[in-house]
Amino acid sequence: MRMNEHPDHAGPAIVVEGLVNSFGDFAVHDGLDLTVKRGEILGVVGGSGTGKSVLMRSIIGLQRPQEGRIEVLGADLSDQDPNGETGIRSRWGVLFQGGALFSTLTVGENVEVPIKQFYPDLDPALRAEIARYKVILSGLPQSAVAKYPSELSGGMKKRAGLARALALDPELLFLDEPTAGLDPIGAAKFDRLTRELKETLGLTVFLITHDLDTLYEICDRVAVIAEKKIIAVGTIPELIATGHPWIEEYFGGPRGRSAHDAHLRGEA
Repeated sequence: MRMNEHPDHAGPAIVVEGLVNSFGDFAVHDGLDLTVKRGEILGVVGGSGTGKSVLMRSIIGLQRPQEGRIEVLGADLSDQDPNGETGIRSRWGVLFQGGALFSTLTVGENVEVPIKQFYPDLDPALRAEIARYKVILSGLPQSAVAKYPSELSGGMKKRAGLARALALDPELLFLDEPTAGLDPIGAAKFDRLTRELKETLGLTVFLITHDLDTLYEICDRVAVIAEKKIIAVGTIPELIATGHPWIEEYFGGPRGRSAHDAHLRGEA
């Protein structure tokens, strides 16, 4: 059972309606709508500067939009004080680019941070045991628990960040470019781990990526940001069928065709 078990499991995991985000005179989002189904891995793609990370930060409360409604796991966050959302915040985990680990803490101590925040009275020995389990669950060896971020490779840092994101047994997992900077073998292993965690833990995954292999291999649907909105959401064949120029170029270019062919070979 999850540490933060909650009875509300009906309806979509995330609903975003009419989102507006601006920085000065520059509008990043203008009336953006998106629904994320429970239990799916949703890939989010778009060109540089289209606001993929801004969208994620808006959903988790790190970016306050000018307009719009955001509902997460049945809770309307639109009018809430960002500092007063601790109940809902404990139900999601976030892996930022690069892991965003505290450099002065060991991997185990990093994983313990959210546990201390939400369960300050938990026995320290139990907290450390939970952290050890999460580190192993993320695919790292147990010896990594006592290591500092400076002693880890790039791929290990991402897995350590993933372990911290899983610390509170979340229902919803946000991944921001999780395979960026990894070699193809490391990226494929991370993709498989993401799919396995989704299936075994019953997670909903919001995944920002540029990795076409990731999109083909593990995403149930893909949302495309362009023109300050979500212009299409669906399976990759459904997206390509829209005939939108950016989508056709993205999935129909040399890299897109290569990822598609590799995906077909894997199914053969």
